[in-house]
Order: sequence, then C-alpha cells, then structure tokens
Amino acid sequence: MIKWSKLLKDEIEAISKIATRAVEEGFDGSKATLNMDLSACHIVTPLRLHDLLTAEGSNFLHDIYGITDNIDRETGKMLNCFSPRYTA
Repeated sequence: MIKWSKLLKDEIEAISKIATRAVEEGFDGSKATLNMDLSACHIVTPLRLHDLLTAEGSNFLHDIYGITDNIDRETGKMLNCFSPRYTA
C-alpha cells in the first residue's frame, strides 16, 4: 500500500510542475494520472524532482513514459526492471 501522507507540500508542488511540463511537451496521458504515478513512484523510489523538472527533453520523457508504463499502481514499485534516471 502506498503511504500518500509521506509527500511533503514542496514535493507535491514539484510533481505538479513536472506533470504540467509533460502535458505541455505532448504527453498523451491524463495529467491527473501522471500526478498520481509520479507521486507513488517518489514515495517508494525517491526522485530528484528538481533535476527531473529541468531535465533535457529525451531524459525527461524517458522517465515520464518509463514511470507511467512500468509502475505498479497498488504498491508504487517499478516493474520490468525499469529504473528512472532521476532517482535520488
């Protein structure tokens, strides 16, 4: 089970900015779902959120699509041996 209460306000704000950027750059999924996926991932596998937010295009999209395609939405764990480039 994902412990949503672990997220801090500044982390929630950074994740929202990351999701907004992804949508602006053509992410074809739901922004709300992306927010949840990034949050779940960050709780279980901490991300360097500022670095991800400012990442170069292909590295940014690697993590966005990799997380959304490989996250177990019940546990927040990554499947298929995927590892985001911007893990802490």
